[in-house]
Amino acid sequence: MPLKKLFISSVQSEFSEERQELYEYIVSDALLGRFFQPFLFEHLPATDTKVDRKYLNEVENCDIYVGLIGSKYGYEDAEGISPTEHEFDHATLHHKTRFVFITGHVSGERHPKVNKFIAKVESSLIRKVFLNIQDLKAGIYSSLVSYLLDNEIIRTVPFDAAVCDKATLDAIDPERIKSFIRLAASKRGFPLPETAGIEEVLTHLNLFDNGKLTNAAILLFGYDPQRFFVNAEVRCASFYGVVVEKPLASYKVFKGDLFEQIRQTEEFVLSKLDYAIETRSDYTSIPGKYEIPRELIAEAIVNAIAHRDYTCNGSVQVMIFRDRIEVWNPGTLPLGWTTEKLKQIHRSIPANPLIADPMYLAGFIERLGTGTLDIFRLAKTAGLPEPAFYQDEEFRTIIYRKVATPHVTPHVTPHVTPHVHDKLTEEMETLMLLVEGEMSRAELQSLAGFKDRMYFTQKYIEPGLTEGIIEMTQPDKPKSRSQKYRLTAKAILIKSNKS
Repeated sequence: MPLKKLFISSVQSEFSEERQELYEYIVSDALLGRFFQPFLFEHLPATDTKVDRKYLNEVENCDIYVGLIGSKYGYEDAEGISPTEHEFDHATLHHKTRFVFITGHVSGERHPKVNKFIAKVESSLIRKVFLNIQDLKAGIYSSLVSYLLDNEIIRTVPFDAAVCDKATLDAIDPERIKSFIRLAASKRGFPLPETAGIEEVLTHLNLFDNGKLTNAAILLFGYDPQRFFVNAEVRCASFYGVVVEKPLASYKVFKGDLFEQIRQTEEFVLSKLDYAIETRSDYTSIPGKYEIPRELIAEAIVNAIAHRDYTCNGSVQVMIFRDRIEVWNPGTLPLGWTTEKLKQIHRSIPANPLIADPMYLAGFIERLGTGTLDIFRLAKTAGLPEPAFYQDEEFRTIIYRKVATPHVTPHVTPHVTPHVHDKLTEEMETLMLLVEGEMSRAELQSLAGFKDRMYFTQKYIEPGLTEGIIEMTQPDKPKSRSQKYRLTAKAILIKSNKS
């Protein structure tokens, strides 16, 4: 299928950076990049064709017109009309799909002709307000996904934009909405008042469309999100040593909306860290600081919860060891990205834009696209070893504590951290830690946190038997329903040597 052409229109001097960032966002996004090709003024080659005519030709050839309206009206021709308004009129004349996004300026801050232009737009279509580039990206994302669905180009949608069929507005907590408005107003100048209705707020956030709630709306503002998404939770564990082994020092599972999960998880981690009391000489109260900066912990947790793959059966996991903290989240980096790219300045390509945008507005994310850089910066400032990122079946962030020395080979944790011994794979390490006495495949699979039976059998049980880590209790009946597994003498010896 040929790519759908987007014509992005605005006063050239007003949104040059935003246009370029939108272009990069669309072509880099795993979904949008498959279906859309944006056009920018800046990409127009030099020709003998009159420039304004060339732009109108591009409007005629596009599939979708995207208009950005701010406070400036721009250059006016002999008729007193700006090129931006001409382009909108031309898109209307040729029956193009039109999406218009307007800044949050009040009318007195705009050029008088901009206010008249906006009135014209509002007479023929619904326009959306945006406060910043991330807000704009979320609006573009929602509009283009709706376009793909309405035109039956796709039949399945990204998780955050998908409709939660079983949910009604009764599932949304109005107090959480009000709390969000207060926070977003203080952090980012959110334009809606606290008295705004639930539908108005969710529509503004692109979370409510045609009378339907999106999955993102439930996760962010629902009374009980786990009623709809059982694995939308964070599992936290702390260990006495540097590997996953019993007994655990502490274990908690946090549920509720995503904002609450972030708060609870952050407090859990901080409660396990050393806290240094400083002198009272320069302060009325006694100051102090955590061994790892609170901001660093928050960045890792927010990144995991905001960018995880919510279609996966796994959960976000946070594990605290004597030498490090590991944050695991189901999901992968954007297409073509590597963990090395996270150490460089990069654009924000959130896995769940409709989840990330409200988090940004509420101040949980400071500047989208800088989170991983902030993790390195904060660690360096605090005198900590350089954090590490790993991408395999899940994405892992490792923050080393001051007692730790960075490892050439990272610790390897079983679905809950990393440590390599006697050339055993991570899966074999996991089996040795999980098996106690005689256990069935179902018991081990549940304990490891996997839902796919075939995957667990092929990745853990079969290699475990081959490597001599586990053995069957009924070797003569390998397919018996009552079959169980236990550690071999070899595995018991390895465990004893490690302890």
